[in-house]
Amino acid sequence: MDRTLLDLPPLDPLRGFVAAARHLSFTRAADELCLTQSAISRQVQALESALGVRLFVRRVRSLTLTPEGARLSVAARSWLSDYASLSASLREPDSRPVTVTASISIAALWLVPRLARFQDQYPGIDVRLDATNRIVDMGRDGIDLAIRYCADRDAPAGARRLFGETVVPVASPALASAPLDRDTLPASVLLDYDDPHYPWLRWDGWLAAIGLDKTRPRAVLTFSHYDQLIQAAVAGQGIAIGRTELVSDLIANGSLDVVGAAHRTVEGRSFWLVATGDVQRPEVAQFARWVEEEAHPRA
Repeated sequence: MDRTLLDLPPLDPLRGFVAAARHLSFTRAADELCLTQSAISRQVQALESALGVRLFVRRVRSLTLTPEGARLSVAARSWLSDYASLSASLREPDSRPVTVTASISIAALWLVPRLARFQDQYPGIDVRLDATNRIVDMGRDGIDLAIRYCADRDAPAGARRLFGETVVPVASPALASAPLDRDTLPASVLLDYDDPHYPWLRWDGWLAAIGLDKTRPRAVLTFSHYDQLIQAAVAGQGIAIGRTELVSDLIANGSLDVVGAAHRTVEGRSFWLVATGDVQRPEVAQFARWVEEEAHPRA
């Protein structure tokens, strides 16, 4: 026979204890809970008796927590807070938005342009986008889903692969009429990405691979944010190394054009959809399905 519940100390006095610990006053705790001061005192005494420790040091005009009381106060406040949140969610439908995190470039170039389609299909589901380049603690920060880019070997357990990565030079149509070579490079402005962790998005490696590392472009503009680099390419300010999966819509609508035909695959790296926990709210599961459908559109 499992005696866990039978052996628990009384739970009802916890409310009186937590209120007294917060106010360090039986009188103010009684006012908060609409009880008498003596009722709060009896609740605390009952708890002390069940636990076999003193929870308060009682003086004539002051009340302080003992070390044991301080430990119980911290834990009990957390327990009661979680219980209050759970009971509220059981009484009322969960109206929280689906909270999604993604890097700034993925959010700006891939997710945000598609959100209008989601709202058209599912107008009753609210979405909150947390665009950041830092890796967040999804559980602690209240994140339901994350779109992350990483080495395949580093993908979290349970993550669903959305797509890999290919890269190709892109520019506005006015600048994309000829491929890069020894004749066109000296007259071209290159848009470079200032992040050594992504060498496949930097021009030095690309030019070396096609034998143009000794040829100087007219100028180089360097950006610390990839989405800003692509905005500059759309504005006709130069040629960028495009992440094909992120700029495909811009190519399709004519904002960008491919410079030459030298697509390259970035081996062993992909975009992944990561969910918090094993059990998801229905609206979170629906948003996750929609993201996967957007990543794998049917012909």
